[in-house]
Amino acid sequence: MNTIKILLAAALLMGSMASSYAQQPQRVPTPNDTIVPVRKLANGNVLFSVYAPKARTIELKGDVANYNNEITTREGKNGVWTFEVTNVPEGALRYYYIIDGVATKEPTSVKPELQTTVASLDKGDEFFAYKKDVPHGSVSVHWYESKNLGKTRRLHVWTPAGYEKTAGKKKLPVLYLLHGGGDNDAAWYVTGQANNILDNLLAEGKMEPMIVVMPDGTCGIDQFTVDLRESIIPYIQSTYNVYTDAAHRAIAGLSMGGMEVLDVLEWDYPMYKYVWVLSSGWMFNEKMKDPRNEQHMKEIIPAINKSVKELVFTQGGKEDITYYNGDLTMNLFKKLGMNFEYIEAPGGGHTWYTWRNDLYRLAQRIFK
Repeated sequence: MNTIKILLAAALLMGSMASSYAQQPQRVPTPNDTIVPVRKLANGNVLFSVYAPKARTIELKGDVANYNNEITTREGKNGVWTFEVTNVPEGALRYYYIIDGVATKEPTSVKPELQTTVASLDKGDEFFAYKKDVPHGSVSVHWYESKNLGKTRRLHVWTPAGYEKTAGKKKLPVLYLLHGGGDNDAAWYVTGQANNILDNLLAEGKMEPMIVVMPDGTCGIDQFTVDLRESIIPYIQSTYNVYTDAAHRAIAGLSMGGMEVLDVLEWDYPMYKYVWVLSSGWMFNEKMKDPRNEQHMKEIIPAINKSVKELVFTQGGKEDITYYNGDLTMNLFKKLGMNFEYIEAPGGGHTWYTWRNDLYRLAQRIFK
C-alpha cells in the first residue's frame, strides 16, 4: 500500500511553542484542524485538500502538476477545496497553491526552509524510498563563515550509517552535491531524497562509503566557485576525517548547480577527479557568445582531459528545458577536444525524477 506523508522538519519549533499555545484563548475548531492535505485514492489518483473558505479562485501548482495531469477542482461547502490529480508519479513532489492570484504554501506545513511543501509518495521498494530494514545515515546542518561573501552560510552533510562510531578511524572521499535555481541546501535531501538513495545503495554494497556535502549555491555562480574553494572545502576538511586530494573528491550539480559545476571545471579542475553536470550547460546568450570563454576552454581542455577521470553530462530528454543549452555546450566541448560521457533519459524532463536517477547512477560509479 502506498505511503503518503507530509515531510515535517520543524518538530522542535512546535515543541518549543507548545507552552505559549496553552495560554492562548480558546477558538472555534475549523476543518483545517483535521484536514488530510494529501492522500492516495482507491482509483490511483491523488487528492490534495486545502482549507480556504473565503477564496474565490485556487489553482494547484508545482511538481505534481508537471506530468500531463488532469486536475479536477472542487469547492466544498465547508471551505475545503480539493484537487483530484491523475498521473502523479511516485517520489517526493513539491506543490503549492495560487489562491486569488497569490502563491501560497500548504497552510498545514511547518517546514520553514522550503518554499513549497512536499508530498512524499512511494511504495516503499523504490531506490529512493525510506526503508525500515536498512541502516540509515545522518544528515547534519552546519554553519560556516564564508570568506569571500563575508557572511555566515549554511550547508547540509550526509554521513554513512555508523559514521559517528567510526569517525576518525578511516578517511572518506567527498561528493559535493549542488542544487538548482530556486532551491537551497535542503533540496537534495528533502525533495531529492538523497539520503534515502545513498542509504539504500550503501546497504546493497553498490557504492563506496563517502561523505556528501550539500551547500547553498544561491550566491551567484562566480561567487559560489570562490566560496567552495576558499571556505566550504576547508571547512569540511577541518570538520570531518576526509581525504584532501583530487582522487577522492567529486562534484555534481543540477540546472543552476550544473552551471556552477561548469564554472568549477573551468577554474578549479585540478581539484576534482569526478565531475557530473546534470541538466545544464553554458548560457547561450552569455558564456557561449563571448569568444574569450571558448578560447580559454581551448587552452585548458588538454589539462582537463588529463586531470579529470570522469566528466559526465546528463539530460532528461528533449523535454528537459536545458536541453538546448546543454546540447550546444557539449557540441562546443566536443569540437574543442573535451573527453566526456553523455547520458540521456527521455521522458524525465527537468524534474527531480531525472535528478534522483542521476544521483543513483553517479553514486555507484565514483571513487572506484
